[in-house]
Amino acid sequence: MTKKREIIFLLIILLIASFFRVWQLNTIPPGLYPDVAINGNEAISNPGKIFYPENNGREGLFINLIALSFSIFGISIWSIRIVSAIIGILTILGLYLLTKELFSQYYETTTRPPRPPTSWAPRSRSIALLASFFLATSFWHVNFSRIGFRAILVPLVLTFAFYFLLKGFRTQKVSNFIFAGIIFGLGFYTYIAFRLAVLLLAVILVLWWLVYKQRGLQKKYLFFIFYFLFFIFITALPIGLYFLQNPHNFVGRAAPISVFATENPLKEFGKSLILHLGMFNFSGDFNWRHNISGSPVLFWPIGILFLIGLAVSIKEIISKKLSAISHWELVSWFFIMLLPGILTYESIPHSLRCIGVIPAVFIFSALGFEFLYLKTKEKIKIRKNSLSYWLIISVLTLLFLLFIFAEYSRYFILWAQNPEVENAFSKNYVEIGNYLNSLGPETQKYLIVKQVGIPVPYPDGIPMPAQTPMFIERTKFKEPRSIYLLPENLDEIKIKRNGVIVLMKYDENLIFELWQKFPNGEIQEKNGVWVFKI
Repeated sequence: MTKKREIIFLLIILLIASFFRVWQLNTIPPGLYPDVAINGNEAISNPGKIFYPENNGREGLFINLIALSFSIFGISIWSIRIVSAIIGILTILGLYLLTKELFSQYYETTTRPPRPPTSWAPRSRSIALLASFFLATSFWHVNFSRIGFRAILVPLVLTFAFYFLLKGFRTQKVSNFIFAGIIFGLGFYTYIAFRLAVLLLAVILVLWWLVYKQRGLQKKYLFFIFYFLFFIFITALPIGLYFLQNPHNFVGRAAPISVFATENPLKEFGKSLILHLGMFNFSGDFNWRHNISGSPVLFWPIGILFLIGLAVSIKEIISKKLSAISHWELVSWFFIMLLPGILTYESIPHSLRCIGVIPAVFIFSALGFEFLYLKTKEKIKIRKNSLSYWLIISVLTLLFLLFIFAEYSRYFILWAQNPEVENAFSKNYVEIGNYLNSLGPETQKYLIVKQVGIPVPYPDGIPMPAQTPMFIERTKFKEPRSIYLLPENLDEIKIKRNGVIVLMKYDENLIFELWQKFPNGEIQEKNGVWVFKI
């Protein structure tokens, strides 16, 4: 494959990835889940913080990127989601660069003498393009690239951090270790699951210590690692100091849902391990926000390719030992970044907690495809520009088009048009916010929040579900103009002439209390919004 053709294919893949992540972004997914709405509210009210302790605690990088988006595009649901979409698109590029580097490493370490530092192994290009294509169209990654959860940063940081780290080991340039250190350090500002990447980092550093030791380059290795670890330390220092001062925020929600919090941790660990290993091909996440409920997280042909690629890597490790360094790195990545899901017992399997495993999964899928292609090529002797050659090209082109159509259908039709998705993303809360925005300034507005949820700001505020209508109000007025009350605080309602009391959900007892307080009131339902008009 020529360099020009490689760049053309990569640009096409990035265009496909952009389409999947930006098309109808304002309306799909429908609604706005409160966990996303609070990110928007914090970006408006408190931008620039390292850590946000509300709602079980959230690292600040993603919220600060939303604040930047608001300053450029204005306050809207789309402005939240475009941050995730851009991160998702950049991850495709990161995976391409990482995969190309990984399999360059493989050939570098198995060739004696080593190839020149500037050369690329030919196969690394096709594997990199395949992995990027599979990720570009994957329901799993597309979905989290369109929601507004901070976890989408994890695959991005991992791919670029390890790309520069491995490139540094290959080229022996200090600048690559500096970039790798800064990017890896930023990972601690993303999502709690990233912290387990430290284990993966330890494995990779040990592997490359052995490679450099084999070549008698121990001093160079230590010199490079000093720069790398120093820039991780400097970058992560602010959030490290924050956790030292606020140790209760370090674990957050992870402790209560850990398998170690159960009566039989070993049993729960085994159950979680089996379910998470099975989520790729058999039964996946049941949460409609994360997945087509219960479906495998991988489209079935990709799931088969993933298993083949994983088997190829394990076989390479067994037969070639240390020289199969890229396969060691991949297999380690897969099992270590599954741990954030495996170590929990709630709502398992959980595809969001395991988001850090995504790069490895799609590299395995690319390896599986390449393995089948090479086996087919061995059995069928193909001359370039022959009839059989063009026939195979046509079949492969059709196959890739079918992948695109199938994944489009799974996300934009099968999933997006399912009524369960509206409920999963709290579309009714958005309708409440839109109704409040439709009222004139002379109308007094109250919203009664009789919903289960973490109080925000913790511990004396209104439950989390109210974050969505609050944000929708802010898209028009910058600050909510309604008064948000708990049911026990109805005495605080002071309506003089023209006012509405909106209920977050229909409740006969609450309506009866309102009629007792306001006998002339009238209950109405508008587009699913229950309103008590006075």
